Amino acid sequence: MARVRISKKEKERISNIIDALNREYGVEDRVFLDHETPWQLLIATILSAQCTDERVNQVTKVLFKKYPSLEDFAKADQKELEQDIYSTGFYKNKAKNIIAATQKLLSEYNGIVPKDIDKLTDLPGVGRKTANVIRGNIYKEPSIVVDTHVKRVSNRLGLTKEEDPVKIEFDLMRILPKEQWIPYNLQIITHGRSICSARKPKCEQCFLQEFCTYGKSAIKTDK
Repeated sequence: MARVRISKKEKERISNIIDALNREYGVEDRVFLDHETPWQLLIATILSAQCTDERVNQVTKVLFKKYPSLEDFAKADQKELEQDIYSTGFYKNKAKNIIAATQKLLSEYNGIVPKDIDKLTDLPGVGRKTANVIRGNIYKEPSIVVDTHVKRVSNRLGLTKEEDPVKIEFDLMRILPKEQWIPYNLQIITHGRSICSARKPKCEQCFLQEFCTYGKSAIKTDK
């Protein structure tokens, strides 16, 4: 991947952002979706599309007891599964993809969730976001997961100007140190939930404000 030519001043700003994120949120390697196995995380991540992690965790707490094995999901009745995951939204497509994906895992990968991103994205219902969640959290492969928080906060920080998640992913991969990719995901999700919300960001409370293009303009506007 070609490196982006970044000015010394911008490198320093990015370094300050990273240092501040690491101090505030740490670099703990964790994921917000409850799971015990790789295939459970895969299903939980499919369910998380357009749904909160909190809601998904409420659903999977019951779901993984009802369907305790990959085989149980693979042979599930689609209509019944739709009802089981109804509250996560888009339940028809999610149920269809979960059944198809688990069937493919069993028939092509002996029930093992693959590590390769192309094999992962070839599974029904699995895009780059879901694939990178698996790669980062199961296989510890450096990867950037662009969800709504990462998209919004990265744009506000001036780390990308893109709107397309794949383009944002590659922008961040070019400018962030590889060892920061997984921590950045978790830090920015936390930051987006607690401070840099979509409708009412708390710029005046934000420890990144002095390094943030959006934050600086927001403070000027208030004045």
